[in-house]
Amino acid sequence: MPFSIPGSNSIASRWRELTERWLSRRAPASHNVTLDHSKLFILPTRAGLAFLLIIALLWLLGTNYENNLVFALTFLLVSLFAVLPVHTFANLSGVQLQLLHAGSAFAGDYAEAQLRVGRRGGRARERLRVCWPPEEGALFDLVEQNEATVRIAMPVVRRGRVRAPRLRVESRFPMGLFRCWSRVDLDVEFLVYPQPKSAGPLPVGATAGEGNSEHRQRGGDDFAGLALYRPGDSLRHVAWKQYAGGRDLYSKHYDSSTDMRLWLDWDLLAGRDVETRLSNLCHWALQAEREQCAYGLRLPGSTIEPALGPSHQQRVLTALALFPVQGSL
Repeated sequence: MPFSIPGSNSIASRWRELTERWLSRRAPASHNVTLDHSKLFILPTRAGLAFLLIIALLWLLGTNYENNLVFALTFLLVSLFAVLPVHTFANLSGVQLQLLHAGSAFAGDYAEAQLRVGRRGGRARERLRVCWPPEEGALFDLVEQNEATVRIAMPVVRRGRVRAPRLRVESRFPMGLFRCWSRVDLDVEFLVYPQPKSAGPLPVGATAGEGNSEHRQRGGDDFAGLALYRPGDSLRHVAWKQYAGGRDLYSKHYDSSTDMRLWLDWDLLAGRDVETRLSNLCHWALQAEREQCAYGLRLPGSTIEPALGPSHQQRVLTALALFPVQGSL
């Protein structure tokens, strides 16, 4: 059984909450951020700590054997260790980040954001990394160009509007002994659609007739009119009243109407939970768009008329993504 300190999870959560509050005051959310001394932090890496240990061992060796050459090497390494954090800090200071676009994605997939990263001044910036931990993100240089466009992605689990956490900008240049980093909030928000899940073939003509695109079927319950009686017609449908009035013998005809347009209807998926219904409707919408079959959407409280095209698909998927979260309907 793994050992754990009682209350450690609550302590960690409390610490993260305090850290986020402090960062929110120090570096508030903005689509455009310039890194400076108030937003940057620097500490030795594991390699840097090992480097310090080597220096300590060399100093002990030089002291024990009174070897001036070892002392000289020790002082040289100390000087190098003292200068490196200045260069690592300067490599990240003055870097500018701007949010260009936050894309959309399906739940269970990766959502991608496009950023512009530039430098202030003529100093080259090397080995810069931008990411959402634990993802690797993008690694790039600003040497010959003053700015670069980078794309970074993060996994999204639930549908709706998902606000991304603070992204991490870091550099370990030039020797990897120090890590300078910043946690930046570019106010990134993704629109996440339901995860598509198959629900069978497209429900063409499966809804009650409405509008102008109706297909009439014989044998329904709606009175359609009179027609001359033909041998074989049911005597129950004979228009006896008209015949008694001296007219010819007629038969009553009945039919029903079915809307042959493709409607992605919430009620067609009765008995399933809300998220499953939305996932099934999302799959149907994507399938209908691929097959170039005009489709509409019916949700509780909203209706989107049948159409085709990227803008119509975006409208339908957005309605599915923003559908209220609830237990059942």
